[in-house]
Amino acid sequence: MTGTLEATTRTKERWKSREMWCALAGTVSLALAAGAASTVAVPVNSDLGLVAVLPFPFWIGVLILNVAFVVALRGDAAGPARRPVMIWLTVVLVLVLFGTAAFATDVPRGEIAFRHLGIADALSHTQGIDPDIDGYFNWPGFFALLATVLQATGLDPVALALWAPVLNMGLWLVALAVLTGYLTRDPRRRWLALWLFCLGNWQDQDYLSPQAFGFFLHLVVIALLLGPLAARAPQFRGFRRADLAAWWRGRSPAEPRPGYRVGALVIALLLIIVIGASHQLTPFMLLIGVTALTLSGRVWPSRLPLITIVILSLWLAYPASAYLSGHPPLADAGLEAATEANVLDRVRGTDGHVLVVQIRAILTLVLWGLAAAGAWRDWRRRRLDIRVVLLAVSPLLLFPAQVYGGEMLIRVSMFALPFIALLACSVLLPTDGNKLATVGSKLPAEGSKRRSYLPAEGSKRRSYLPAEGSKRRSYLAAGGLALTCTLLAVLTVTGRFGNARYDVFTHDEIDAVAAMQRLAPPGSAIISAAHPTPWRSEAYLDHRSRTIDDLCRSDVSTARCGPLVYDYARRSTTGAVLLITRSSEASLVLQGVPGASGFSELEKWLSSQNGVELVFSNVDARVYRVTP
Repeated sequence: MTGTLEATTRTKERWKSREMWCALAGTVSLALAAGAASTVAVPVNSDLGLVAVLPFPFWIGVLILNVAFVVALRGDAAGPARRPVMIWLTVVLVLVLFGTAAFATDVPRGEIAFRHLGIADALSHTQGIDPDIDGYFNWPGFFALLATVLQATGLDPVALALWAPVLNMGLWLVALAVLTGYLTRDPRRRWLALWLFCLGNWQDQDYLSPQAFGFFLHLVVIALLLGPLAARAPQFRGFRRADLAAWWRGRSPAEPRPGYRVGALVIALLLIIVIGASHQLTPFMLLIGVTALTLSGRVWPSRLPLITIVILSLWLAYPASAYLSGHPPLADAGLEAATEANVLDRVRGTDGHVLVVQIRAILTLVLWGLAAAGAWRDWRRRRLDIRVVLLAVSPLLLFPAQVYGGEMLIRVSMFALPFIALLACSVLLPTDGNKLATVGSKLPAEGSKRRSYLPAEGSKRRSYLPAEGSKRRSYLAAGGLALTCTLLAVLTVTGRFGNARYDVFTHDEIDAVAAMQRLAPPGSAIISAAHPTPWRSEAYLDHRSRTIDDLCRSDVSTARCGPLVYDYARRSTTGAVLLITRSSEASLVLQGVPGASGFSELEKWLSSQNGVELVFSNVDARVYRVTP
């Protein structure tokens, strides 16, 4: 996973036992966390989500894992523990934080993963792509790839969707390991950046989706710009026109081999095309990052932003024109609209749901605060890398440009997170960021030429053992880092799985969806209460799907909503099927939709109308057939 992270030569006998204990602690923490999560009963009935029902052994496992990581990070004078130990602890963290739901249930979380499987299935059975179907078919790159992979490998689509968060996090960490290798030579800082990236990833965007795929490619392109496509800029003299021109002309390629630069450029251009064909938002995040790096003078192909603009413009003008004709990109732009959709509209609902939203905001602010303090500290020590700052703050430029369904702030925080984590390391690692070990080590400054600080063979070894007070401070710093990481893990689990009451489905709900698919004639309308419904994984193109929440414009009171839903169902010439599930009803209540508390009255009213018949029922769902 992190093969680019270099392991420094160390005395094997001295630290072998410590490293073995760390690896064993990681195994114990995985067993505790996985075992505890597997005992969680589904459905989850708490407004706080999984955090309220996970047994205490899960949290003991989280604590042990973070303590083991800090001990391994301390390492010795040569650096942190061996690479296999650090990789194993990182793998365990990914399984614990992002595989928790998979340990608790074998049903994928969230509606969208099911929908994406349905889109891939639809593409595998059609000869061409019709962009008029919906927005997904204007950016079909990821779905075409998914359909190809499923057909070629014979993988179980449901199992792939279930474990997609773990797989995507693994891909992200591989790309991030390469990326951070170009930004810092301090191995402790690089490992801690990966760890913080996991601990701060509450955004839950790693499911089976074009967003997760595009984010991975985004990190790869940024790594290429920081590595083989990077430039060395001369000393900045000032903002006068002549000084700026001389500074720009004085750039030189960081990679001396032209063949490597050309190959990296070709790969970057291909990835930009794939990203542009796979997702609506990621190309613009990439464009902002590429432009910021280029303007900093640290990218050698200076026309790459212009080329990216041309590629994105061509895709929007032709393949995505059907979607853009009805959805102007800047129709809901503005800081006020973005703030209302991304902040104000989300802080509503039950007390537990509001608390989860607030915890997400607190976690984000804590990480950004640590990053700001780290940037200030690096600036004071004259080792601040402007590239990291630009990549951390540039995603904010898109916040007022598009509401994006109220998720723009979530996406902004995710794209900034890798670089926020790297900046935060300057605060969480004591002093120079490399003195967490009990034996002082001398690592090179950022950007300096790497050299060995180990004594030559046969020479007298110099002791860097710290004084008693220094050792005490080192232990306190290590304890503080372990406690901080544990608290961040608790906050991340709370924020990430805070919607478990409605995005963790039961087998009864899956059975009801299957019954609905059987009972719905081709071309009929299928209606669900709200969007957290595990539907449309099959026969994606055979039905018109709507939700009661959408039809009634987020007011599901019986008097207003009942006639609207009934009239829509009766107007369908081939009939309609109405699905009511526990999870969709819970989502309306938790998010404070007007009239949600009386949803049972709405269902009772609909079931009593002419032409409405109950055709399937179990503990968690009911299916009604509506004849035209």
